[in-house]
Amino acid sequence: MLLSIIFSSCSDIEENSSMILNSKWKFKSTDDTTWLNIKIPGSVHLGLLENKKIEDPFYRLNEHYVQWVDKKDWEFKTTFDIDKSILENEFIDLDLKGLDTYADVFLNNEPILEANNMFVNWKVECKNKLRQGKNELKIVFHSPINEGLEKREELAYLLPGAENDQSELGGLGNKKVCVFSRKAQYHFGWDWGPRLVSIGIWKDVELKWWNKAKIEDLYIQQKEITNNSAKLIAKLDIHSSSNQDIELVLKTENNISASKYVRLKKGDNVLNIPFEIDKPELWWTNGLGKQKLYKIYAELNTNNQTISRSETNIGLRTIELVRENDSIGKSFYFKLNNRPVFMKGANYIPQDIFLSRVKPSDYEHLIKSASEANFNMLRVWGGGIYEKDIFYDLCDKYGILVWQDFMFACAMYPGNSEFLENVKLEAQQNIKRLRNHPCIALWCGDNEILSAWNRWGWKENVIENQGEEISNKIWNDYDTLFHKILPDLVKQLDPKTEYWSSSPSSAIGELENKTSGDMHYWGVWWAKEPFSNYKTYMGRFMSEYGFQSFPEIGSIEKYTLPEDHDINSEVMKSHQRSSIGNVTIVEYMDRDYNEPKNFPMFIYVNHLLQAEGIKTAMEAHRRNMPYCMGSLYWQLNDCWPVASWSGIDYYGKWKALHYFAKKAFNNILVSPDIDSTNTLKIYGISDLSENKNATLEIKIIDFEGNILWRKSRDIIIESNKSVIYFEKELGDLINKNNKQNCLLYTKLADSKGNILSENILYFDKIKNLLLPKVQPKISYRQIKDGIEISISSDKLIKNIYFRLDITEGHFSDNYFDIVPGETKTIKFISDKNIYVSDFTSEIKILTLSETY
Repeated sequence: MLLSIIFSSCSDIEENSSMILNSKWKFKSTDDTTWLNIKIPGSVHLGLLENKKIEDPFYRLNEHYVQWVDKKDWEFKTTFDIDKSILENEFIDLDLKGLDTYADVFLNNEPILEANNMFVNWKVECKNKLRQGKNELKIVFHSPINEGLEKREELAYLLPGAENDQSELGGLGNKKVCVFSRKAQYHFGWDWGPRLVSIGIWKDVELKWWNKAKIEDLYIQQKEITNNSAKLIAKLDIHSSSNQDIELVLKTENNISASKYVRLKKGDNVLNIPFEIDKPELWWTNGLGKQKLYKIYAELNTNNQTISRSETNIGLRTIELVRENDSIGKSFYFKLNNRPVFMKGANYIPQDIFLSRVKPSDYEHLIKSASEANFNMLRVWGGGIYEKDIFYDLCDKYGILVWQDFMFACAMYPGNSEFLENVKLEAQQNIKRLRNHPCIALWCGDNEILSAWNRWGWKENVIENQGEEISNKIWNDYDTLFHKILPDLVKQLDPKTEYWSSSPSSAIGELENKTSGDMHYWGVWWAKEPFSNYKTYMGRFMSEYGFQSFPEIGSIEKYTLPEDHDINSEVMKSHQRSSIGNVTIVEYMDRDYNEPKNFPMFIYVNHLLQAEGIKTAMEAHRRNMPYCMGSLYWQLNDCWPVASWSGIDYYGKWKALHYFAKKAFNNILVSPDIDSTNTLKIYGISDLSENKNATLEIKIIDFEGNILWRKSRDIIIESNKSVIYFEKELGDLINKNNKQNCLLYTKLADSKGNILSENILYFDKIKNLLLPKVQPKISYRQIKDGIEISISSDKLIKNIYFRLDITEGHFSDNYFDIVPGETKTIKFISDKNIYVSDFTSEIKILTLSETY
């Protein structure tokens, strides 16, 4: 039965029902006597840095000199005052939202908690431990390294994997311990990250008090959505202090309420309350529609007073992972609101090794940057963290779907009952925390473990060195966790969302292949295959692929000295964690580019190399829809300044890759390609829901601006498809001798001449092009939110790059080509006031023809 519609007349809940305990904290190692001040949320490394006890671990080689920190135990303490009115409440809870990781918690010298999981929100009822006046809260953190070593010794066999655990840098030799702790795996090192094993309080500490009854969880399950109505069920977990009748009120954002009296029993209660929203507005991904969010409130009222309130945002939408047999194999695509959607985006890692210093503005910048680059999906990778609420709130806001991994990556894990029970609690809490977000599209068990066990030699190594019985034990433990426990929890707690057991795979327990499931393709990079292989080696959904670059040169200057500016210097090698990194970058660069004449130009060309390579992949994946229906490159961002696969460096600077992704992921894309038969094909690709009239223009011009061939035609760009709109033998269009001095330019324009998409194809390797020396004509104009820049030239400009280090902001486009005779206008957008005179004095400009 639907609830009756009323207007609530109850008074607001008492506002002072909680106290944030983030102030006046001190810390020290347990073998020291001197207490130091520390900011909370925070960590030992940051506290030592704030007190000038260590140097910045990100600067030069300083990371190497702080490896002692994670071997010690550390104490944190604070005091807070409690008055009589707080103690008069029935219940008082201490809410420890994030303890990293092994922690004994004491309240007024009495033990109240032993914590052992970074991903768990620990809540302790503590009224009987509090006293009026001053109270002391103390947390003793145990070394995650020592705890890991102990657990490793207790295990009767060795677990394969965890190659990214940089145990030797940490002074442990080959004793890798990351898998034994429910802690962010990347803290122990990765091939893009440092080894800085954090310890501390990484989220808020809060004291909460309440009476009679409390809403512990509010889940809105969407049963049916039509144009006229959304049928929903509010599922509430309520804890009651007694058997009692109480008024339950549901409100939507327009203050219309639904109310009924319910009978609560003492203890835990689960209520299912159906309700409706009339004429619902759907939530869509970025580029396909609005991101309408509804705020839902639930209140418990008694004696005309609200005693508990919970609220959540929801987006009304359906999401489905479609896996159907077809003529090729089995599909793998997401259907949003009954519409197939090609997923465009990247893999996401935590934004800092020290999580507490990532500011809300950092989250806003990164997710907004993804939106501006036309992303509609991010994969939260399994070696990091279940992100903070603000991350998912912003994905809801900007229309970015989230492929959410559970926090397991590249290793086999223990299977004892203590470990599994710990994981169950972690998974339950995080599923319940995130399931209301419309951005959550998929729960995935792990990153690359299934593939590694079967294809990386793990299973064979275990059989050879430890025997088949141990191999079976390790596999059975994996099977229990990823094929039983986690999918059962998802089905129970978030039944509307699909569970995928391992990325990459074809199905539960089945290895990836080209015709079914998702694929990680690393032939480019690890096998040093050519970028052209991206055009032929692809699966139904490309969830990982990538190529490295160094940070922006201005970013490099922040963590180095001038004498470090050589990729073979000790500092630059330390900020490069891939075992084949620098050698591979140079090898690929030698294939396609002339040798840059200095270090800054090497960095610039490296960015172009990465961007051009990944552009090849992104466009190939989109050309091949609906066979391929997803393209998530590795990776969006960094957790420290490092050479990595990222498109945005640690300091938030867009590399060339992010600018190229913005164009390759545009809702309408024109994509020229020369196939294996030497045939030129021009594709028009649209993610839009409706057909669009356009003009397709194609021309071949030389680098001095002479038009060698031209064609124009009116077309209809078909919705949600990839279509070939032009096809011709290349030999009929271009003389072999002209390949080094001409290009193909193609664009799609609407009826008003507005460019929908444009693209350039060159007929030879970039290093063979006869690039002219140019003097671009550049003008600047003050605009409301920054500076407008117009660039033109009577000759080809290849990859013009604007660099501005002092003023914060970013360019609307960068690293782009300018066709002879054309004018390109871009913007520099900044939240800070900047004037043309200052801008022109700061800006540095570079083109490819200047680099050699």
